[in-house]
Amino acid sequence: MTDTAPSGKSLEELKNIVASTINLVTQLEAALAKIDAEKEEYVSSASNNQDGTSQGISTAAAQETDVLALARDSATLIRAHATKISLLIINEPFTPSALTKVLRELVAGPLPALASAAQICDAARYTNDVRQDLTWRCIRVLREVRELVKRIPADGKVLSAAKRNGTVGNRAERGSLPVTGMLWSACDDVIALSKLGVAGYLVRKVEQFRDTLKDITEELKEWREEKQEEQGKSGDEDEDGDNNGTSSNREVETSNGAVREISDTLEAAHISHTQAMLDDLMNSQGRIPQDDPDKIRERLDSCLRRLRLITLLCQALIKRRLKTLPPLPTPVSPLSDVPLRLDETMAVLKTIPERFTSLAMAFYELDTESIDTLMDECFFDAFAASELLAKPWDGQKDEFTQWVAKFQIEIKRV
Repeated sequence: MTDTAPSGKSLEELKNIVASTINLVTQLEAALAKIDAEKEEYVSSASNNQDGTSQGISTAAAQETDVLALARDSATLIRAHATKISLLIINEPFTPSALTKVLRELVAGPLPALASAAQICDAARYTNDVRQDLTWRCIRVLREVRELVKRIPADGKVLSAAKRNGTVGNRAERGSLPVTGMLWSACDDVIALSKLGVAGYLVRKVEQFRDTLKDITEELKEWREEKQEEQGKSGDEDEDGDNNGTSSNREVETSNGAVREISDTLEAAHISHTQAMLDDLMNSQGRIPQDDPDKIRERLDSCLRRLRLITLLCQALIKRRLKTLPPLPTPVSPLSDVPLRLDETMAVLKTIPERFTSLAMAFYELDTESIDTLMDECFFDAFAASELLAKPWDGQKDEFTQWVAKFQIEIKRV
């Protein structure tokens, strides 16, 4: 077979475009990282740029751009170009000119377009949740693009099997094929978000909150049943012990060895008590005392009722508010309060599963002070979430408004 090694000029050209591509991707990552760091701040793309532009897109054009469609199309093109790169660096003959062409296409279109999609995704139009999530997903794509481009060989030879699969020397390193797979996955995540749209994305988030609450409910129910079973067994053992003690005392009263018998009984009781203490310490989920002086069971019942009510609230919010959202993104002028209401509600809702998780741990530890504090916080969060979306999007009152009023009354009772 004739050796068809690439020319030095084509390799040099490839080396230059690889360096410039990595440099561009690094700059785009840094720009998106600033957006990601803003978190819950309401900052429009125009306010971040004194000249009113973002990556060459004017403010007027940005307002007319379908950001999610732009992100979807860009991610689709990046995925396709990544596939070409992945194949070109592992298959003979190695063709620097083909790789150079693909990289130039990436730099000229999909990469800056993807970053622009995140930059012009205005929280006041798309909600802050969507903006932050889209930004994070775009950053992942850029990061994996950089990793793939870094694996383009500079010696004019296709990658070895080790460099394809990721076993390089004694140091574990991702090969080009695993990197390509991760890049595909990152692109697919951007495409999936774009297909969901704002309403679909928010519905998915609240469904996740609801499912987490259901899981916590089941865990607490199982814990309650386990504690009841343990308490029942403990009660049977105590009853047997009391009978034996009574019989033993009668024998002691009529026996010449009363002192020895009493001493043995006390020693056995001490050993039994010590063992019980050790068992309790070894058990990460504490046992509710039989007399329950701190009313743990009463608190648990109240917690389970609130969990059930808040789970119903999540389901109702999905059906009556999120699935009836007006078209988003909202018009720029006049600005709608819908995205702001949504962000305020989501900020409250996302804390509820976290608080109930902490509340479950407080029950396991029988920490009544933490239980009461977290129960109050969960109540206030649920009340606030229901209040934020009590009114319909285009009016003052509807059927769901009345349901919210009943919900608020019920959750106060428990």
